[in-house]
Amino acid sequence: MGTSRRFAAIAAAFALAACGGGGSEGGALQLAQMGSFHVGGRDVTISGQPVREVVFTPGGVPARVDPNGTFSVEHAYVQFFIPSYRRSTVPLLMMHGGGLTGVTYETTPDGREGWLNYFLRRGWSVYNADAVERGRAGWAQTFTGAPVFLAKHDAYERFRIGGGPGTYAKQEVLPGSQFPVDAYDSFVKQIVPRWTTTDDATVAAYVAMIDRVCPCALLAHSQAGQFVFRAAEARPDKVRAIVAVEPAGFGDPADVEKLKSVPVLAVYGDFIDQDARWPTIKGNGLRYYDAIRAAGGSVSVVDLPQIGISGNSHMLMMDRNNAEVAGVINRWLAERGLWR
Repeated sequence: MGTSRRFAAIAAAFALAACGGGGSEGGALQLAQMGSFHVGGRDVTISGQPVREVVFTPGGVPARVDPNGTFSVEHAYVQFFIPSYRRSTVPLLMMHGGGLTGVTYETTPDGREGWLNYFLRRGWSVYNADAVERGRAGWAQTFTGAPVFLAKHDAYERFRIGGGPGTYAKQEVLPGSQFPVDAYDSFVKQIVPRWTTTDDATVAAYVAMIDRVCPCALLAHSQAGQFVFRAAEARPDKVRAIVAVEPAGFGDPADVEKLKSVPVLAVYGDFIDQDARWPTIKGNGLRYYDAIRAAGGSVSVVDLPQIGISGNSHMLMMDRNNAEVAGVINRWLAERGLWR
């Protein structure tokens, strides 16, 4: 290589690192754009409710509050980050799990960078959603049923941090667990109330997000498994790949043919065989993947312990080895031509 070409290569490498592209992990992030929007939802009209007077601030003047009228409901909130240097061919849309929000992919409970930053540093445009009813999407008067609240012990015992019921009280952690258990108190502060009756509204909002942003790749965790597959079934021409991280729900087996051109990666962590629920949940997934394959589709299933990555809880994006797991996902996306 001539001198000028060597200098050009060195300059390109420095530019790449400065922009946070490639494998740069410690440099400054440079964004071309960031912002947010609400998407989807519908208007509903409420009538027949009593008018009240409310004092919003102590010592303030009472205000007349009329709960009747037309309201915007069932929308999602999306925050987006566009890097100055882009290496992905499409944006990456992130969908969180049940009782959580887009904070799932942000800073980890113990203060490390989450997957949002990981993929942004590698040149992905990232769109991170709060689904219907969660976080900055907000609640609505139209939800049926009661919200579900999770006690502090719940995630510890169900998300394979401890080994099941009673382990939170004893502070027992599964051997070799990668979850930052010293920061568990920070994690549970992310948990929000959830409904079990808003699935269709959430799918509709995610379809609206796909219509606005895509073509794209979709990354979903846990409860959002059903949302990502159902949304992709509705818009298969706009989805270039699906990454399902320990999905707890799935699409319609009658519609799997719609996904035959959408490659799927399913990622599973550790301790599943020791859990009371996850062997069944994973088994449901394996049957659904087989149905996609039978329809002509492509599904890759990665069991992290089988490739030498051990100790992962259900919250893989928060575990101490979260960057290693994200690297597995990024390589798979690159192999499908979505990252250069």
